[in-house]
Amino acid sequence: MARIGHLAQRRRHPTRRPTRAEPAARLEGLILPPRLFVPQAFVADAVVTLPPAAARHVQVLRLQPGDALVVFNGSDGADWPGEIVRIGRRDVEVRVAAPLAVDRELACEVTIALGVPANDRMDALVEKAGELGAAAIQPLVCERSVVRLSGERAEAKRAHWQAVATAASEQCGRARVAVVRPVASLPSWLGSLGPATEQRVLLSLAPEALDPERAFADDAARSPGGGRQGAARPVVVVLSGPEGGLAPAEEKAALARGFVAVSLGARVLRADTAPLALLAWLGLRAPDAARSKR
Repeated sequence: MARIGHLAQRRRHPTRRPTRAEPAARLEGLILPPRLFVPQAFVADAVVTLPPAAARHVQVLRLQPGDALVVFNGSDGADWPGEIVRIGRRDVEVRVAAPLAVDRELACEVTIALGVPANDRMDALVEKAGELGAAAIQPLVCERSVVRLSGERAEAKRAHWQAVATAASEQCGRARVAVVRPVASLPSWLGSLGPATEQRVLLSLAPEALDPERAFADDAARSPGGGRQGAARPVVVVLSGPEGGLAPAEEKAALARGFVAVSLGARVLRADTAPLALLAWLGLRAPDAARSKR
């Protein structure tokens, strides 16, 4: 007991924050500086005034002048290491160093289009889709949707989900942020699609639905260049229904627009699980496909 009491009274050394001059990751504990999304252009060795949300984040983390952080703007594909030079009551100034190129994107550009699930499941889906590398998320109102959004409420929700996607990129190290598009009805969204220049996947429980491996192999066979656009990053659009799935007429309409029915197996997955399962599969599969072309 005396030994325990002695250890408890020993002075503890506070965790030291890294400075800009130090490496971002240290072996004795993997100390990573905070990453903040700041949607503006940067110039090396310039001082940037953080927007209110980012400044508030710095204050919540109790960072101090001299502490290191990383800013990214989501458009130039780079991380910009920086150092806090001043913290005011409402503003924070950061001096940025030279940019570091970041490539943590999927080998294919994936849009997740889904019937908005009920409760707060959409928040979690947007967060995980951002972490898994989705390029865009299209919220839809379908025949069986429990959540029906329109007008100002729909825009407020979209803005909230965009903030969730931004936080996901800050956390996972992406230099891009998934774009959350305005809420649309499924018929109007399908009607807005042009000829199929990308792979279109419909998650379905239909007995004739293909497994993902066959569906993507068939698409590669149709386009030996790797993707229907022949681009470095093939484009994939994944359509998934709300609770209860898409109605038969909705599936038929999607198939008529060039979607291919794909099954995720014998288990019935929740509306917020199914698109993430395919996105994770694509993330694990696509790098192998990219390497095989070299």
